[in-house]
Amino acid sequence: MYYIGIDIGSTASKVVIMDEDKRTILHKKLMPSGWNSKETGEYIQAWIKELGYTREEVSITATGYGRVSVAYADRTITEITCHAKGASFLGKDSMTVIDIGGQDTKIILLQNGLVVDFIMNDKCSAGTGKFLEIMANRLGLSLQEMFLFAEQGTKIQISSTCTVFAESEIISLMGKGTSREDIAAGVVDSICSKVSVLVNKKPRSDSYFLTGGFCDSTYVLKDLSRRLQSPVTSHEDARFAGAIGAALLS
Repeated sequence: MYYIGIDIGSTASKVVIMDEDKRTILHKKLMPSGWNSKETGEYIQAWIKELGYTREEVSITATGYGRVSVAYADRTITEITCHAKGASFLGKDSMTVIDIGGQDTKIILLQNGLVVDFIMNDKCSAGTGKFLEIMANRLGLSLQEMFLFAEQGTKIQISSTCTVFAESEIISLMGKGTSREDIAAGVVDSICSKVSVLVNKKPRSDSYFLTGGFCDSTYVLKDLSRRLQSPVTSHEDARFAGAIGAALLS
Protein backbone atom coordinates (compact mmCIF):
# COMPACT_ATOMS: atom_id res chain seq x y z
CA MET A 1 0.00 0.00 0.00
CA TYR A 2 1.20 3.50 -0.89
CA TYR A 3 -0.07 6.68 0.74
CA ILE A 4 -0.96 9.80 -1.23
CA GLY A 5 -1.61 13.27 0.13
CA ILE A 6 -3.21 15.90 -2.10
CA ASP A 7 -3.25 19.54 -0.98
CA ILE A 8 -5.26 21.75 -3.34
CA GLY A 9 -4.63 25.27 -2.13
CA SER A 10 -6.02 28.54 -3.37
CA THR A 11 -2.91 29.26 -5.45
CA ALA A 12 -0.84 26.06 -5.70
CA SER A 13 -1.58 22.36 -5.45
CA LYS A 14 0.86 19.86 -3.97
CA VAL A 15 0.93 16.07 -4.17
CA VAL A 16 3.09 13.63 -2.20
CA ILE A 17 3.33 9.85 -2.55
CA MET A 18 4.90 8.00 0.39
CA ASP A 19 6.04 4.40 0.78
CA GLU A 20 4.25 1.77 2.84
CA ASP A 21 6.20 2.70 5.98
CA LYS A 22 5.32 6.39 5.60
CA ARG A 23 8.96 7.31 6.04
CA THR A 24 10.07 8.10 2.50
CA ILE A 25 8.66 10.48 -0.10
CA LEU A 26 8.68 8.58 -3.40
CA HIS A 27 7.17 11.28 -5.60
CA LYS A 28 6.08 14.88 -5.22
CA LYS A 29 4.45 17.37 -7.55
CA LEU A 30 3.80 21.11 -7.42
CA MET A 31 1.43 22.82 -9.82
CA PRO A 32 -0.85 25.88 -10.06
CA SER A 33 -4.34 25.23 -8.76
CA GLY A 34 -5.88 27.10 -11.66
CA TRP A 35 -9.46 28.32 -11.63
CA ASN A 36 -11.14 24.90 -11.39
CA SER A 37 -10.22 22.62 -8.48
CA LYS A 38 -12.09 19.70 -10.01
CA GLU A 39 -9.98 19.83 -13.17
CA THR A 40 -6.85 20.10 -11.04
CA GLY A 41 -7.90 17.01 -9.10
CA GLU A 42 -8.53 15.11 -12.33
CA TYR A 43 -5.12 16.09 -13.66
CA ILE A 44 -3.51 14.81 -10.46
CA GLN A 45 -5.45 11.55 -10.76
CA ALA A 46 -4.11 11.08 -14.31
CA TRP A 47 -0.56 11.82 -13.10
CA ILE A 48 -0.85 9.16 -10.40
CA LYS A 49 -1.97 6.62 -13.01
CA GLU A 50 0.91 7.59 -15.31
CA LEU A 51 3.32 6.72 -12.50
CA GLY A 52 1.89 3.21 -12.55
CA TYR A 53 -0.11 3.21 -9.31
CA THR A 54 -3.44 1.38 -9.37
CA ARG A 55 -6.39 2.54 -7.30
CA GLU A 56 -6.32 -0.68 -5.29
CA GLU A 57 -2.79 -0.12 -3.97
CA VAL A 58 -3.10 3.49 -2.82
CA SER A 59 -4.81 5.31 0.02
CA ILE A 60 -5.60 8.93 -0.83
CA THR A 61 -6.33 11.82 1.53
CA ALA A 62 -7.17 15.33 0.30
CA THR A 63 -6.80 18.64 2.11
CA GLY A 64 -6.80 22.36 1.33
CA TYR A 65 -9.46 24.67 -0.07
CA GLY A 66 -10.20 22.34 -2.97
CA ARG A 67 -10.26 19.08 -1.04
CA VAL A 68 -13.97 18.52 -1.71
CA SER A 69 -13.18 18.52 -5.44
CA VAL A 70 -11.06 15.37 -5.13
CA ALA A 71 -13.95 12.94 -5.56
CA TYR A 72 -11.68 9.88 -5.66
CA ALA A 73 -10.08 10.58 -2.26
CA ASP A 74 -10.71 8.06 0.52
CA ARG A 75 -11.06 10.88 3.02
CA THR A 76 -10.69 14.64 3.44
CA ILE A 77 -9.03 16.41 6.38
CA THR A 78 -8.74 20.09 7.28
CA GLU A 79 -5.54 21.89 6.35
CA ILE A 80 -4.73 22.83 9.96
CA THR A 81 -4.45 19.15 10.95
CA CYS A 82 -2.50 18.20 7.82
CA HIS A 83 -0.08 21.13 7.98
CA ALA A 84 0.63 20.37 11.63
CA LYS A 85 1.30 16.69 10.90
CA GLY A 86 3.50 17.47 7.91
CA ALA A 87 5.48 20.16 9.73
CA SER A 88 6.06 17.80 12.64
CA PHE A 89 7.40 15.20 10.19
CA LEU A 90 9.84 17.73 8.69
CA GLY A 91 10.71 19.62 11.87
CA LYS A 92 10.01 18.92 15.53
CA ASP A 93 7.07 17.70 17.58
CA SER A 94 6.91 20.87 19.68
CA MET A 95 7.13 24.23 17.88
CA THR A 96 5.10 27.01 16.29
CA VAL A 97 4.31 26.53 12.61
CA ILE A 98 3.98 29.61 10.39
CA ASP A 99 2.24 28.80 7.13
CA ILE A 100 2.02 31.68 4.64
CA GLY A 101 -0.47 30.53 2.03
CA GLY A 102 -1.98 32.11 -1.03
CA GLN A 103 -5.11 33.43 0.69
CA ASP A 104 -4.42 33.11 4.41
CA THR A 105 -1.70 32.82 7.02
CA LYS A 106 -1.93 30.11 9.66
CA ILE A 107 -0.11 30.06 13.00
CA ILE A 108 -0.23 26.57 14.54
CA LEU A 109 1.07 25.70 18.00
CA LEU A 110 2.35 22.13 18.34
CA GLN A 111 3.12 20.22 21.53
CA ASN A 112 4.27 16.61 21.28
CA GLY A 113 3.02 16.49 17.71
CA LEU A 114 -0.50 17.66 18.57
CA VAL A 115 -2.24 20.93 17.76
CA VAL A 116 -2.92 22.82 20.98
CA ASP A 117 -3.92 26.14 19.44
CA PHE A 118 -4.00 28.04 16.15
CA ILE A 119 -4.96 31.35 14.62
CA MET A 120 -5.65 32.34 11.02
CA ASN A 121 -5.71 35.58 9.09
CA ASP A 122 -8.28 34.91 6.38
CA LYS A 123 -10.08 38.26 6.27
CA CYS A 124 -7.49 40.12 4.21
CA SER A 125 -4.81 39.05 1.72
CA ALA A 126 -2.34 41.77 2.78
CA GLY A 127 -0.13 39.34 4.71
CA THR A 128 -0.29 36.43 2.28
CA GLY A 129 1.15 35.10 -0.94
CA LYS A 130 -1.62 36.73 -2.97
CA PHE A 131 -0.40 40.15 -1.83
CA LEU A 132 3.13 39.32 -3.01
CA GLU A 133 1.81 37.93 -6.30
CA ILE A 134 -0.20 41.08 -7.07
CA MET A 135 2.72 43.37 -6.26
CA ALA A 136 5.18 41.21 -8.22
CA ASN A 137 2.92 41.40 -11.28
CA ARG A 138 2.73 45.17 -10.91
CA LEU A 139 6.56 45.33 -10.82
CA GLY A 140 6.97 42.88 -13.69
CA LEU A 141 8.80 40.35 -11.51
CA SER A 142 8.39 36.67 -10.69
CA LEU A 143 7.87 35.69 -7.05
CA GLN A 144 11.46 34.47 -6.76
CA GLU A 145 12.74 37.69 -8.34
CA MET A 146 10.78 39.67 -5.73
CA PHE A 147 12.84 38.09 -2.96
CA LEU A 148 16.10 38.65 -4.86
CA PHE A 149 15.27 42.28 -5.54
CA ALA A 150 14.19 42.78 -1.93
CA GLU A 151 17.61 41.61 -0.71
CA GLN A 152 19.29 44.26 -2.86
CA GLY A 153 16.97 47.10 -1.94
CA THR A 154 16.44 49.48 0.95
CA LYS A 155 13.17 49.00 2.80
CA ILE A 156 10.58 51.67 2.28
CA GLN A 157 7.32 51.82 4.19
CA ILE A 158 4.18 50.58 2.49
CA SER A 159 1.66 52.33 4.71
CA SER A 160 -1.57 50.89 3.26
CA THR A 161 -2.96 47.84 5.06
CA CYS A 162 -5.30 46.97 2.18
CA THR A 163 -4.01 45.17 -0.93
CA VAL A 164 -5.96 47.43 -3.32
CA PHE A 165 -4.71 50.65 -1.71
CA ALA A 166 -1.18 49.24 -1.38
CA GLU A 167 -1.13 48.58 -5.13
CA SER A 168 -2.12 52.18 -5.76
CA GLU A 169 0.63 53.28 -3.40
CA ILE A 170 3.18 51.22 -5.33
CA ILE A 171 2.02 52.69 -8.64
CA SER A 172 2.63 56.13 -7.13
CA LEU A 173 6.13 55.09 -6.00
CA MET A 174 6.90 53.78 -9.48
CA GLY A 175 5.78 57.09 -10.92
CA LYS A 176 8.23 58.89 -8.64
CA GLY A 177 11.07 56.73 -9.95
CA THR A 178 11.56 54.60 -6.83
CA SER A 179 13.67 51.56 -7.69
CA ARG A 180 12.07 48.14 -7.99
CA GLU A 181 14.58 46.86 -5.44
CA ASP A 182 13.40 49.34 -2.82
CA ILE A 183 9.72 48.70 -3.57
CA ALA A 184 10.26 44.92 -3.43
CA ALA A 185 12.00 45.31 -0.07
CA GLY A 186 9.07 47.37 1.19
CA VAL A 187 6.52 44.79 0.01
CA VAL A 188 8.28 41.83 1.63
CA ASP A 189 8.85 43.87 4.77
CA SER A 190 5.12 44.68 4.90
CA ILE A 191 4.22 40.98 4.68
CA CYS A 192 6.74 39.94 7.35
CA SER A 193 5.45 42.70 9.62
CA LYS A 194 1.85 41.50 9.35
CA VAL A 195 2.85 37.86 9.85
CA SER A 196 4.87 38.78 12.95
CA VAL A 197 1.92 40.65 14.44
CA LEU A 198 -0.24 37.54 13.94
CA VAL A 199 2.41 35.26 15.47
CA ASN A 200 2.76 37.51 18.52
CA LYS A 201 -0.94 37.07 19.31
CA LYS A 202 0.03 33.62 20.61
CA PRO A 203 2.51 32.66 23.37
CA ARG A 204 6.17 33.09 22.50
CA SER A 205 7.97 30.01 21.20
CA ASP A 206 11.60 28.92 21.23
CA SER A 207 11.20 27.28 17.83
CA TYR A 208 9.42 28.55 14.71
CA PHE A 209 9.03 26.60 11.48
CA LEU A 210 8.02 28.22 8.18
CA THR A 211 5.92 26.37 5.61
CA GLY A 212 4.16 27.54 2.45
CA GLY A 213 5.37 29.41 -0.59
CA PHE A 214 7.80 31.67 1.32
CA CYS A 215 9.82 28.82 2.84
CA ASP A 216 12.50 28.94 0.11
CA SER A 217 13.41 32.54 0.86
CA THR A 218 16.40 32.99 3.18
CA TYR A 219 15.54 36.69 3.20
CA VAL A 220 12.12 36.03 4.74
CA LEU A 221 13.55 33.53 7.24
CA LYS A 222 16.13 36.07 8.42
CA ASP A 223 13.60 38.90 8.64
CA LEU A 224 11.07 36.84 10.60
CA SER A 225 13.83 35.59 12.91
CA ARG A 226 14.83 39.18 13.62
CA ARG A 227 11.27 40.28 14.29
CA LEU A 228 10.40 37.31 16.49
CA GLN A 229 13.79 37.35 18.22
CA SER A 230 14.00 33.60 17.81
CA PRO A 231 15.27 31.34 15.00
CA VAL A 232 12.79 30.64 12.20
CA THR A 233 13.80 27.52 10.27
CA SER A 234 12.34 25.62 7.35
CA HIS A 235 12.95 22.56 5.16
CA GLU A 236 13.37 21.96 1.43
CA ASP A 237 10.02 20.13 1.42
CA ALA A 238 8.20 22.58 3.71
CA ARG A 239 6.08 23.78 0.80
CA PHE A 240 4.62 20.24 0.74
CA ALA A 241 3.79 20.14 4.46
CA GLY A 242 0.03 19.92 3.91
CA ALA A 243 0.33 17.12 1.36
CA ILE A 244 2.83 15.26 3.54
CA GLY A 245 0.49 15.49 6.51
CA ALA A 246 -2.40 14.23 4.40
CA ALA A 247 -0.33 11.24 3.26
CA LEU A 248 0.73 10.46 6.82
CA LEU A 249 -2.90 10.57 7.95
CA SER A 250 -4.12 8.28 5.14
